[in-house]
Amino acid sequence: MNLDDAQKAQVRAWLEQGLQLGEIQKRLETDFGIRTTYLDVKLLVSDLQVLPKDPEPRNPLSREVGATGQGQSQRNRGAAGPQQAGAGDAMPSRGQRVAVSVDQLTRPGAVVSGSVTFSDGKTATWYIDELTGRFAIAPTQEGYRASSADMSQFQLALEQALAQHGF
Repeated sequence: MNLDDAQKAQVRAWLEQGLQLGEIQKRLETDFGIRTTYLDVKLLVSDLQVLPKDPEPRNPLSREVGATGQGQSQRNRGAAGPQQAGAGDAMPSRGQRVAVSVDQLTRPGAVVSGSVTFSDGKTATWYIDELTGRFAIAPTQEGYRASSADMSQFQLALEQALAQHGF
């Protein structure tokens, strides 16, 4: 694809604004009348040696809650650091309602797995299936159902734990 210097500068500006490759592909067509494939846009960006910005989180509320929740969990853990596999079987520390751990050795057939201890001391294992990408949670006590408040806290704690492990 042959772009003049002004067009290349505009593409760089779009990348700095956080536009994704598909959006740049559309803008090339609407602004410059240049029809391209997605692959052509990827190659153009590579030639320009500019990396697209990571998209902002879709739900800004979860980012604020996550930051608050992370601060709380850091205070509750103290100097102990992040929990490892098996540490989630213990009761949550005082003031902490739900404790989540990520397994160091992932369960077979899972992308990631771990355990959770709810505020009432009941535990469960969780995982994300490798083939379907579905999330599953299996309580250790048959028929147990965590409260909706605990499940909400579990979701936030899981999001933070996965982020700490690069997911």
